[in-house]
Amino acid sequence: MDGTVRSGKGRRLLDRATAGIPASLYPVTHVAELPARPADRVDWPEWAAGPVVEALKANGVEAPWRHQVEAASLAREGEHVVISTGTASGKSLAYQLPVLSALVEDERATALYLSPTKALGADQLRAVSSLDIKKARAASFDGDTPLEERDWVRAHANWVFTNPDMLHRGILSSHARWSRFFRRLSFVVVDECHSYRGVFGSHVALLLRRLRRVAAYYGTSPVFVLASATTADPAAFASKLSGQDCVPVTEDGSPRGERTVALWEPPLLSELSGENGAPVRRSAGAEASRILAELVIEGARSLAFVRSRRGAELTALGARRILSEVDGALAESVAAYRSGYLPEERRALEAALLSGRLLGVATTNALELGVDIAGLDAVVLAGYPGTLASFWQQAGRAGRAGDAALVVFVARDDPLDTYLVHHPAAILDRPVEAAVLDPSNPYVLGPQLACAIAELPLTEPEVAAFGGDAARAVLADLVKEKIVRRRTSGWYWTSRDRPHAEVGIRGSGGEQIAVVEADSGRMLGTVDPGSACYAVHPGAVYLHQGSSYVVDELDLETGLALVHAEDPDWTTSPREIVDISVLRTEEKRVHGGVTVNLGEVSVSSQVVGYLRRRPSGEVLDQTPLDLPEQSLHTRAVWYTISAELLGGSDGVAGTGGHRTGTEVLEPVGTGGSRVGTEELGGAPGTGAELDPARVPGALHAAEHAAIGLLPLFATCDRWDIGGVSTAWHEDTGEATVFVHDGHPGGAGFADRGFAAIVPWLAATREAIVSCECPAGCPSCVQSPKCGNGNDPLDKAGAVAVLDTVLGALRQHGSVSGHLVV
Repeated sequence: MDGTVRSGKGRRLLDRATAGIPASLYPVTHVAELPARPADRVDWPEWAAGPVVEALKANGVEAPWRHQVEAASLAREGEHVVISTGTASGKSLAYQLPVLSALVEDERATALYLSPTKALGADQLRAVSSLDIKKARAASFDGDTPLEERDWVRAHANWVFTNPDMLHRGILSSHARWSRFFRRLSFVVVDECHSYRGVFGSHVALLLRRLRRVAAYYGTSPVFVLASATTADPAAFASKLSGQDCVPVTEDGSPRGERTVALWEPPLLSELSGENGAPVRRSAGAEASRILAELVIEGARSLAFVRSRRGAELTALGARRILSEVDGALAESVAAYRSGYLPEERRALEAALLSGRLLGVATTNALELGVDIAGLDAVVLAGYPGTLASFWQQAGRAGRAGDAALVVFVARDDPLDTYLVHHPAAILDRPVEAAVLDPSNPYVLGPQLACAIAELPLTEPEVAAFGGDAARAVLADLVKEKIVRRRTSGWYWTSRDRPHAEVGIRGSGGEQIAVVEADSGRMLGTVDPGSACYAVHPGAVYLHQGSSYVVDELDLETGLALVHAEDPDWTTSPREIVDISVLRTEEKRVHGGVTVNLGEVSVSSQVVGYLRRRPSGEVLDQTPLDLPEQSLHTRAVWYTISAELLGGSDGVAGTGGHRTGTEVLEPVGTGGSRVGTEELGGAPGTGAELDPARVPGALHAAEHAAIGLLPLFATCDRWDIGGVSTAWHEDTGEATVFVHDGHPGGAGFADRGFAAIVPWLAATREAIVSCECPAGCPSCVQSPKCGNGNDPLDKAGAVAVLDTVLGALRQHGSVSGHLVV
């Protein structure tokens, strides 16, 4: 590619997608034109090994971009570096150049590559292998590597491609068998490092500390090269993840075509109603099907990103149905692409898309990472993918070869999506949110320290790398439980068995629930025990590699969920009730009649039933369930409001015990309103002036919407957080709204909410006000997972509560956060 950019077609494609839509139903709320950017090319660095440069040139890289050489040169000089640039900016070359040069120059050198998914690691291994550099012996070591090949990898490979799971279970746990590799370890590459957030990210952060410790035992101190999508403060995040000070490279020298970005809100459907008669919007998946079909008719190579595998299949099917009415041949040019396909099926789809035989593809984030598809004309995002990093990674697929392109973001029926389509600056002008992880979480730190000590005895000077005082407190518990033994020289493992197999790094740990097909006895997968009641309750629809199953039975004692194959035209949403107790308040800020708190809480929850819904949002029925109560020790942010502020000038407010809670671990939302503030009441800085009977519904609605908007400020989604609201809480003595982490010990999300309380609640208020529904719907204050059946909910009262809280916070001063609106 020559690095030039070409303009043209974004607006034309948008006109095609909106053709024939009546003005009264016009869905586009905002259109932005993002300018093209030319390439900033530089010469190959003098230190780069000749065979490596020649191989890269033979593969089409005539000259590198400036940021690639900057990052590569820092790594070559021994600096730990994080390269944080956009999609298709060639981050791979930034680590390939120093690593391959080192392998060519020193036959004893080795390198380790880590990716969050096996698919991405396989793609990067293929890219390195295709260079055909003789001295580079790159090989995969993951769960799919045949046993007979593993000895060869340990003995001969000098660049090992793996993932955190295999590093944890298969490499560090038996590091003596890898002594040759560790004695020569020069580089560690951590690809797509922004993926390591929350509990998983906290585990990986400690895993990397274990890796550095084992490498030091064998006499090496490898250079870390981290590659990330654009993210806020990449140096701070990379340093926290790796445990090493990292130098950031953020100036992107790659070319980018002009992009037209359209924000699209599906219309309300007058013929359908949801729970409690609330209006329902046309689904984002149905809109994506129609847009994808129109783009294919125009001959545009297009991707539609959908949140679930089933959604991707349905979106492709919908587009094919539309196209079959126009031209049967066009229908054959649309397919679904998701994880779970066989490698040969995946490669065939990629080749068909690259060649133009396939024009439209509906995909999950399987195409977000690691697959080099260039020159696409359009990308459709059916729902916000959870973070701005993922949004721009998906949008970056459009115009990847320097061509102009179209990006359409279609809002789902939830509060965050509604907020975003009515506040375009929150997408287009806002810095990417900070990735959140907390390596000091004792529920993560305990198992990781046990693994570290089983690998090598832990000495006092090493404790600092694992968190200092937080690690010492956990070590004391491990000694008390006789898991480890304290001696003058350090901490020692006491068992012959290794703990690694019992430590899950992607969830809360514990014995997994096996999902088994009843007829065949085939195990389809596993579910974390903490989420089993939500994901595989009796009657739940369970998806596995694109196939649908319905759960017949869940036995938590034996760890078994039995399912049968079925493809219903409905989905299931669990309903739960939640209670919460304050264990410890760590920070408390008083703002007149409002207090904001951060601390530890105990959450008890029980799934009490589930709803069956059609894809349109229509509720078919509700089925009760009798499942055991579960408890969770975690972290929360909560605010309280005095009776005087709630009741206004007369000081009267509800003090009853009505308490409501929303979902803990379910990825759905509730979302936004276009009603004037004067209609909704509660001007900033005054009391809410709510009658006592309205207080529970107002707090409940404010809580639902706040949960939906927190992902705007922290890299979390609704799997990660939950909430409770009450007109009077026994631990606070006042009306209280809680939002808590959904993981044992917390994952840093409540802390982020506390730090960004003002912009978070301001965005929550705006999301409600931006929704045109009269009294509340899934786009603003309803939650499909609410155990109280979304009753009571008071949309106007929620705005009054939020205006009152924000008025008090601003009047008396509060912590700052960042949001551009």
